[in-house]
Amino acid sequence: MGIVALVAWQAAVLVDLPRRTAVTLGVYGFVLHVVFGKAYALVPSYFDRDLAWSVAPAVQLPLTTVGVAGLALTPLTGVPDIAGAIGAVTWTLGVAVFLGTLLATVRTNLTGAETGTGEHNADRRPVDRAANLFVPLVLAYLAVGAWETLAMQTAAPGLLDGYPPRVSHLLAAGTAALLVFAVGFRLLPRFLVTQVERPLPWVVLLPGAVGPALIAVGLPGGSLLHAGAGLEAVAMLGWAFVYVRLYRATDRDRVGFYGPLAGVAAGVLGVGLGVLMAVQSVSRPLAIAHYRLNVLGLLGLTIVGVTYQFYPPTVGRFPGAGDRLALGSMALLGGGLGVEVAGALASFPTVTVVGRAVSLVGGLAYAYLVLGVFVQRARN
Repeated sequence: MGIVALVAWQAAVLVDLPRRTAVTLGVYGFVLHVVFGKAYALVPSYFDRDLAWSVAPAVQLPLTTVGVAGLALTPLTGVPDIAGAIGAVTWTLGVAVFLGTLLATVRTNLTGAETGTGEHNADRRPVDRAANLFVPLVLAYLAVGAWETLAMQTAAPGLLDGYPPRVSHLLAAGTAALLVFAVGFRLLPRFLVTQVERPLPWVVLLPGAVGPALIAVGLPGGSLLHAGAGLEAVAMLGWAFVYVRLYRATDRDRVGFYGPLAGVAAGVLGVGLGVLMAVQSVSRPLAIAHYRLNVLGLLGLTIVGVTYQFYPPTVGRFPGAGDRLALGSMALLGGGLGVEVAGALASFPTVTVVGRAVSLVGGLAYAYLVLGVFVQRARN
């Protein structure tokens, strides 16, 4: 679902569909469905527990898939309608299944003190415990974001005022980015066979946990927004520092490592634009560049790179499968994003369209590789 939504998102952006449709496909469809899928696999083991309800993914994912379709269609009509209501209700029900299952899984270890870390990795436990501590906050952001999504499309009372960018930041920054930071501190040092110093998770995760809430409440302007944007910038710069250090320290060479590297570069630019938007008037090109750099850049390229670690392209036995096409897909996604953003900020629409088309080709290459590996495994 996440892969299909990525391709649909790039196509929607290329043909200039409404921004809410594009954001829905990018955040709800691509990013969060990958989060859902991998969270079912990783969170129980990271908390030294078994998944409480093994059929939860089979119940939840069809619901959230229908939800994405309904929510993506709604902006095309110009007004909230039955598709939006159905989409919001099914999305929220699916999220409720996800949250209920994970909370039931970790209920006896909410702080994550038990990490499932083996004795051979005992030196990693302080970092692992710090990372685990923030996972419940990720789930809280998801719960609030899902409820606000429901409130925007139905008569359900909202906690906020229904301003869509508030919900986008709760889900993209509060849920997805914070989870990337938290899980990243556990996952990426093991992939790269390197170490993270004990204070660094706190430097990233504390501001990364508080910033999205302040941004969501503070939008569209004011001191809360300024504080939130500043905290997100601290978190992003800290994460970039951590990953670049890991990358420089490793003696391993894996194609997937380039994804998070490109992701942190895009993320630094994205939060930089976010700080700029917080302290001055917001233009449409600036807002679009900000969301594309963060969702396709930071989150998207990180997801693509990590996906290639979990599902190595070299195991593919079909035409084109391998590290070369994997690297090419990331280069097309990242290069296309860079061209798009440059064109948008310089007010060159043709350049922007070219960049979006290049990113679409990169998304198709990624889909071809990963779905090809899935099909190959299913046949075997």
